[in-house]
Amino acid sequence: MDLEKRREFIKKMTLITGGSALLPSIFSFKNIEETLSDFDDNKTLNIALCGLGRYAKILAKGLEETKHCKLSGLITGTPEKEIEWGNKYNISSDNIYNYEDFDSIKDNDDIDIVYVVLPNSMHKEFTIRAANAGKHVIVEKPMALNANECLEMIAACKKNNVQLAVGYRLHFEPHHQEIKRLGQDKVFGGVRYIDASLGYRIQGWHKNAWHLKKSMSGGGPLANIGIYCVQSNRYILGEEPISVTAQFGPIQRPEYFAEVEESITWQLEFPSGAITTSSSSYSYNVDRLYASADHGSFQLEPALSYGPFKGKSSQGVFDFPTINQQQVQLDEISKYILNKEPLPSHITGEEGYKDMLVIDAIYKSAETNKKIKI
Repeated sequence: MDLEKRREFIKKMTLITGGSALLPSIFSFKNIEETLSDFDDNKTLNIALCGLGRYAKILAKGLEETKHCKLSGLITGTPEKEIEWGNKYNISSDNIYNYEDFDSIKDNDDIDIVYVVLPNSMHKEFTIRAANAGKHVIVEKPMALNANECLEMIAACKKNNVQLAVGYRLHFEPHHQEIKRLGQDKVFGGVRYIDASLGYRIQGWHKNAWHLKKSMSGGGPLANIGIYCVQSNRYILGEEPISVTAQFGPIQRPEYFAEVEESITWQLEFPSGAITTSSSSYSYNVDRLYASADHGSFQLEPALSYGPFKGKSSQGVFDFPTINQQQVQLDEISKYILNKEPLPSHITGEEGYKDMLVIDAIYKSAETNKKIKI
């Protein structure tokens, strides 16, 4: 979304809320406005996609529409993809790497950012290798297999003076910026309860798919899509959870889920007294978010997927634009880096670390059948 459209959206938001505080909750708008005050609109960055699987295809489509970055490099372990993607996106052979020769990217001034879209078990390795090569990094969520790996990744990027972002696309999406505002600004009073759940019934997956291998994925639906539930709980409340209880199951298709959970449900407690309940599954379809506050409520359904989202609050039905989530995310990250500004805290490696602390605790609770302090 360009600056003019964002300003129009902010104007609409002000009308909807009767001029109530737009900020600081919608801090992404505030930061973008400030950052762009002296921004050269013609600048661009070159991005290399590291890993060319399903989500990389979605990112590539987003990059076809970006204004401040472009797809200029590829890293893949599959020679056939080098040819296919190189031809499709007109990528120079000098900007195509495999996993063995990847480190030589340090000598390539045509690549500014490496976007790591590999299986979760490879996130740490290639984030650190990219940082050591002097490249800024965007890594897909979950950031790593566990919170300790996140700390190693953060340290490597700080050591090499490069920025580290996590692919939290929803922070740039207007429906989610609104629910964050409604919650953190206490528009309806304090939020007391949130139900956020995301799941889909996998069909046609090979039983050797990396998502079903714990050593590669770190877990099942919680690690892959349940992280969106954790994120939304945290950014609606603007708090960090203090404890969790969690339960695995039910088991419906054991032939698929020998190593990772098929479904999981958990409950988080927050310092304000708010509680949240969430579930995530590879065996049933759910995509909703509901928040109840002292004097009203708000909800999205669809809520946490790729959208298009629909929502409403006690003030009425939301009327926000549908955006290309990947395009907006990539352009906004690029603007910060081009302007030599720190990335907003809500998309940094530190944010990914906070999510993984919660996910580690959820798994521990489900495994031990105990409440776990976070």
